[in-house]
Amino acid sequence: MPASRSAQRRTLRALAVLVALPLLATACGYGSKAPKGKGGPAAAGGKKVDGLDEVKVGYFGNVTHATPLVGLRDGGEIPRELGGTKASTQVFNAGPAAIEALNAKAVDMTWVGPSPSVNGYTKSGGKNLRIVAGATSGGASLVVNPKKVPSLGDLKGKRIATPQLGNTQDVALLDFLAGKGLRVSPDTGKGDVSVLRQDNKEIPTTFQQGGIDGAWVPEPTASSIVARGGKVLLNEKKLWKHGKFVTTNLVVRQDFLEKHPDVVEAVVRGSVRTNAWIREHPEEAKKHINTALERDSGRALPKDVLDLSFKDIEVTDDPLATTLAKEAEHGVEAGLMKKADLGGIYDLSILNRVLKGEGRPVVDDAGLGR
Repeated sequence: MPASRSAQRRTLRALAVLVALPLLATACGYGSKAPKGKGGPAAAGGKKVDGLDEVKVGYFGNVTHATPLVGLRDGGEIPRELGGTKASTQVFNAGPAAIEALNAKAVDMTWVGPSPSVNGYTKSGGKNLRIVAGATSGGASLVVNPKKVPSLGDLKGKRIATPQLGNTQDVALLDFLAGKGLRVSPDTGKGDVSVLRQDNKEIPTTFQQGGIDGAWVPEPTASSIVARGGKVLLNEKKLWKHGKFVTTNLVVRQDFLEKHPDVVEAVVRGSVRTNAWIREHPEEAKKHINTALERDSGRALPKDVLDLSFKDIEVTDDPLATTLAKEAEHGVEAGLMKKADLGGIYDLSILNRVLKGEGRPVVDDAGLGR
């Protein structure tokens, strides 16, 4: 086992990882939308961590971001750990937007998917961020119109949406299609299958109107399509060992981590305790998630959509580093990414210290740590 683990780590360090195509580096930046205005829970009161007035954190209005949706509520575990330091929040529509905000120091930390994390890390030469904790596994599926796409062998000639060029689900779809021998231009989305990049919020309506035949999307978008007559043709869990793969991580600006490790530790501890609470109180957690989604988007999820979405995710403190490396490799094989080095993207020292303090087992960085 030790020799095998050592070999695995050396291999993972050498794995190809995500760097966006030139299109993603044009004058349009990442092609992302601006985040919504700042908000956040009231400070719990008491001593400010490291004397800091506020920590700026970001997340998405997705069920796959259950940790911040639940943990950042008034009286939640994260503001409780921060004491007198306020968590000022921004809600993002897409991962690249969150990374842009991180690079611009508009946020100090953000929950974000693996592909934008890797893109940001590699584009900065490994100088802008660290992944410090996991958040969610699962919660992504290929959902289709069963009349138009009755089986996985019927994808040729169909129109399939993903949330954004180069995002985590986009990479997964292109890799899957390539494995089926279906050619698609990674930058234009044209080929044997037409891949359309569209905002998560718009995809269910486009599906209902017949503009697309299916979509590879995260929750709750996948369940929203099911509620409109779609069918899950492939749950991405089936492609991964034990059904686990990273969907959401917590990343931190490197300079913030160096200057304010106690603040980062407070957020990580709050996240770990939030995840434990979600596992113990799933029904209450769903209510908090829906309250947050309504606050951030103006619309709560129907109960059936919320139930399906929540059932498909797993909150986890483990960032599932091996699966991030594998997802990166998929991007290279699909022709969407090129080779780069991921060494140093993880710093799990704070997380493992918190886990030990909570009596929990420590987690592994798959040889990609500092």
